[in-house]
Amino acid sequence: MSDDLTEAIIGAAVEVHKLLGPGLLESIYQEALCHEVSLRGMPFQKQVAVEVKYKDCAIQGQRLDLLVNNQVVVEIKSLRTVPEVATAQVLSYLTVTGLKRALIINFGAEKLVHGIKRVSL
Repeated sequence: MSDDLTEAIIGAAVEVHKLLGPGLLESIYQEALCHEVSLRGMPFQKQVAVEVKYKDCAIQGQRLDLLVNNQVVVEIKSLRTVPEVATAQVLSYLTVTGLKRALIINFGAEKLVHGIKRVSL
């Protein structure tokens, strides 16, 4: 899956990684990426609450790190390697939101190109 919006988000993430490098907290990368996305004119929301439906109950507690242009979920990591459960988590986010595209961006990677995973339904 490749499209202009995800490419623009990746470009913003590359700029953040180029300036900050690996090794900081996820919250630092999230703020920096939000700033970079904003500078590039992309609307976004951070820490978006997501309801999980279970039978007749709406369960709160899940949050999207970033939602860009109401279309792409961005999950931010800062780890040496991203566990497989992160992909399952993002697929769950897509399912409950009805969205189709997501990016897992691991700022902990030495080279960001190795820390980006596209996920789609």
